[in-house]
Amino acid sequence: MDLDGRTVLIVLAHPEPASFTAGWARASADAARAAGARVIWSDLNAMGFDPVEGPRHYRTPPAPFDPLKAHEAAVASGTVPTDAQAEADKIAAADLIVFHFPIWWFGPPAILKGWLDRCLIHGALHDVDHRFDTGRLRGKRALFCVTTGANAVECGPGGKEGDVHLLLWPLAYTLRYCGMAVHEPVLIHGVHGYFEGAEEAALEVRLSAALEDHARLIREIDRHPLIPFNADTDFDETGRLRPDAPSHSPFIRRP
Repeated sequence: MDLDGRTVLIVLAHPEPASFTAGWARASADAARAAGARVIWSDLNAMGFDPVEGPRHYRTPPAPFDPLKAHEAAVASGTVPTDAQAEADKIAAADLIVFHFPIWWFGPPAILKGWLDRCLIHGALHDVDHRFDTGRLRGKRALFCVTTGANAVECGPGGKEGDVHLLLWPLAYTLRYCGMAVHEPVLIHGVHGYFEGAEEAALEVRLSAALEDHARLIREIDRHPLIPFNADTDFDETGRLRPDAPSHSPFIRRP
């Protein structure tokens, strides 16, 4: 994907503007602009985005409340909540979405999950007939730029913090469900505020170097590998993985 003339959406989920995560997001935006892209932003905390889905957002919510039915009815009547519609419009406009967030309690911050719950609008950005290989967002790509407090070993396949690639899989598969391709995540480990003295100075040097490397990655995003997912044809009529199909993740495997 040549970014020249493309639209890049930066989604930032961190409450502190002076955090490394926020600075990293700004670096992504700068690199995308330098490559000729139009950059749009969703700084979720700064926006005061409400991540809690519920009937209060809808003019005539179904009773009992059903989020999918609420989305469908709002799309049909042109009454999608203003904040969710604005974000859905950004998603629809973007060719590449770059997500910046830390791992908190073995997953992304709740505000990001709620953004997906409310803004991947059923009946507009996905529906039962348009998902996975036929998803409405096919042709778009996503990249996760993620920090962890623990080190790389602890966040690896045998680490006691759990394999961070598995922790991120449900988020990636959400986007895959809507048709998007998802790049392998960019991970920076050992980022926290408890270093002092020489350790703090070493962290600053390491993070500065990471930002320099990141600018090149954004410019050359086509060279960055994609997360492999099964095609629709890898599943039988019941939705089970076929015996001859590959298994790309422990989340989808043969028993």
